[in-house]
Amino acid sequence: MATPSAAAAATLGGKGAALTPADVYALSLGLAEPSIDASAQQRLSTLGPSPQETPSPLRDLALSPPESRAAAAVLLNKLLLTAGDSSSALVTAATATRLAASLDLTAALPPASRDEAAVAAASAPVAVALAAAIDCCASPLVRVVDAVAALSCEAARGDVAAFDVPTSGDGLSAKDEADVAADVKMLLFGSKLVGGAGGSDAASFTKVPTVNGMFREAVRVLHARVRIELNAPVKLGKRDAVETGECKEEALVALATQLARPLQAMLKLSVARTRLCAGKIDDVELREKLTGSVDIDDLKGMLDKVMIDSNAVSVLRGVYNSLLKFRDILAWEATVAMAVIETDNSIEKPQAGGENEAGSSAENSQASGEKAKGDKKNNKKKTLGKGTSAVLMLLRDHVTSGKEVPSVNSALLTEWGTELSLLFDPKCPRLVSLVDKVKEIVETNEVRRLPKIPKGTRDFGKEQMAIRERAFSIITGVFKMHGAVALDTPVFELRETLMGKYGEDSKLIYDLADQGGELCSLRYDLTVPFARYVAMNNISSLKRYQIAKVYRRDNPSKGRYREFYQCDFDIAGVYETMEPDFEVIKVLTELLDQLNIGSYEIKLNHRKLLDGMLEICGVPSEKFRTVCSSIDKLDKQTFEQVKKELVDEKGISNETAERIGDLVKTRGPPLEVLLELRKQGSKFLENKGSVVALNELEILFRALDKANAIGKIVFDLSLARGLDYYTGVIYEAVFKGTTQVGSIAAGGRYDNLVGMFSGKQVPAVGVSLGIERVFAIMEQQENQVRATETEVLVSIIGKDLILAAELVSELWNAGIKAEFKLTTRIANHLKYATQSGIPWMVLVGESEISSGKVKLKNLTSTQEEEVDRTEFAQVLKQRLRNP
Repeated sequence: MATPSAAAAATLGGKGAALTPADVYALSLGLAEPSIDASAQQRLSTLGPSPQETPSPLRDLALSPPESRAAAAVLLNKLLLTAGDSSSALVTAATATRLAASLDLTAALPPASRDEAAVAAASAPVAVALAAAIDCCASPLVRVVDAVAALSCEAARGDVAAFDVPTSGDGLSAKDEADVAADVKMLLFGSKLVGGAGGSDAASFTKVPTVNGMFREAVRVLHARVRIELNAPVKLGKRDAVETGECKEEALVALATQLARPLQAMLKLSVARTRLCAGKIDDVELREKLTGSVDIDDLKGMLDKVMIDSNAVSVLRGVYNSLLKFRDILAWEATVAMAVIETDNSIEKPQAGGENEAGSSAENSQASGEKAKGDKKNNKKKTLGKGTSAVLMLLRDHVTSGKEVPSVNSALLTEWGTELSLLFDPKCPRLVSLVDKVKEIVETNEVRRLPKIPKGTRDFGKEQMAIRERAFSIITGVFKMHGAVALDTPVFELRETLMGKYGEDSKLIYDLADQGGELCSLRYDLTVPFARYVAMNNISSLKRYQIAKVYRRDNPSKGRYREFYQCDFDIAGVYETMEPDFEVIKVLTELLDQLNIGSYEIKLNHRKLLDGMLEICGVPSEKFRTVCSSIDKLDKQTFEQVKKELVDEKGISNETAERIGDLVKTRGPPLEVLLELRKQGSKFLENKGSVVALNELEILFRALDKANAIGKIVFDLSLARGLDYYTGVIYEAVFKGTTQVGSIAAGGRYDNLVGMFSGKQVPAVGVSLGIERVFAIMEQQENQVRATETEVLVSIIGKDLILAAELVSELWNAGIKAEFKLTTRIANHLKYATQSGIPWMVLVGESEISSGKVKLKNLTSTQEEEVDRTEFAQVLKQRLRNP
């Protein structure tokens, strides 16, 4: 947020320039004067006034001069913008001139035209002006509160571990909270003061990331809204002006009170940290004066009143006043922290030249080089963090004007508190330097600040990779057992290849920047690229599998990622009815059984049966796909929620939605439900597509029954699968265990997808395993995972690499998985082997070297034996084969 500069001109009504909260703040205080953009001036009407009634929201307002000036600036800008946006808008030059000359809201009242009255009512100028003031004052504090908290942590010798906030890419960590923690740690980097305070006072620091993060988020959201309200023209005649203005006021009040909550929490923490820091001062009288002057009861009452006030202007004014009061308390916290550091002779004081003082002023004269070496070591002073040192120098320079501090007393600290409160005010030019310095420190990133990964992505450690590799091995084995061949396709496709294949989910496709004249997108799944491959290579028959990453521009949540693996098995070509469908579903049951994840069910339906159901219920054919998209949400939402979407958003009648609701409840054992749907009088028997589907399903269910694979199948008419390309059988596997992961596999028949690319129809059916969710289940089920498959550790009791190379190479040549370790401590060898789960050790020390033997140790049985060095590889090979 830019700080307003004195005697500046704020241009209003210009299309190329935006009015900022800082401009409004400067205008309100007389630090800037309004200037009407020349082109905006030309668009104003020269007609005489036709006075209108003052809009009700602007009557009987009791505004302070700064509030009136700010509101006048907002209204003037809105009038100019509206006149430029609509050629028919009647805004008089006389009104604009009066407002610019006086910056008094009453200069625009009563409005000189009906359009001026509408703009005045719809723009809510007073509320927007107050919100702009809040924004302008709060934005720089986003950085300042973190810097002051870091300074207090130094003074109180707090625990830097309070700012260890983990981050994850799955949407389960708060970004602002993690950013605050990282910023404070960066400010404290290099400090020898912070460490392990702990105790009951630790909350004063452990809550900083959460509370300051909430404040940061609230300021950002408010700033975005204020920017819109300051610079968007009023659309005349679209809706009632007074109602529009009231809506704006309500929105701003909601955002301001959202900011007030973390403000209140920050205030409590600031007071707690102030008292904690003051407790480090040895002077009892000074300590009592520092803590006795802090009282939050008045401010707490002020904030409580803000929350329940019904008047928008009063609420916004209350939040603004609370912000100013907090600014004073924050300044006092900084003052006390500075006082603690200044009076502590064990702390090395930073100096502007980058060097640190030898100590306080009183002991500088003593530092004449006469100290003995031992004295220097014993009196070595502790240093502040690099960031906090820079912040301290800026604050100290401001309050002392660069002069030395003779002594610290309560009167001096009162002056410091006043000076810092003025520094934290946006009208102080030096606030920009402070904010910029803090930003520079936390954004340098040097090598200390830990990098992060994007939301919706994950890193996988050695134990997780061991589980994944085992799962991939099982999956690949099942695919190959059914005669599938491997296929790989590019991670990105031409955008035209992907678009139009995913229905409403097309909005989740990641588009890439245009490079070289081709519009490309990251693949959304593996099915469409497979269909493109079949069409492009004129293939008529193929059974393939592919294990690769896909990408979704989704909002990450638990179990949902933006980058994840899919494991696909597809059969393309012309076969007997339900022949490939049976095999694909059988493959799915084998996969889930061999992965041994626990209880699951496979919900199954038929797209033609689903379309028949919708036709029976009275849904127009052009709405089948969009209605299917809604029905597909029944696994996450109640039918009442889905029904509301069908009726309110998709134009389905209430009666039709009710009929759909009755039918989608049908689910149960496949052959039993099939019998129910085919009984005499069933509406499905009167629908041609439904009859085809029921006949195909009978063949499929009987084949699955003979293959002992029908036990996990549930015939479920609510299963819709929202993707547009499905044409026949559709299915979805759902985990039934305690881990809530939802769908773990899905697929179906897509007879027309290949034809979309080539015109030649090649029917296909496939399944995609949601392997990330399967991994999540497997990771929770695994108690202890070996990250390596090492069978033998060659332990050289010493540092003889040549000997280690000879011995371990014999094992590698014999096909034995082995590692080697060089260290003189036997305990380190044993610890490494035990932690890694390595079953055998080859121990070679001086005695073994001299005797030409090696010692074999079985870590499971703890038995040891000596064998000839020339035979140890073969002996180990035999032991490993016959444990």
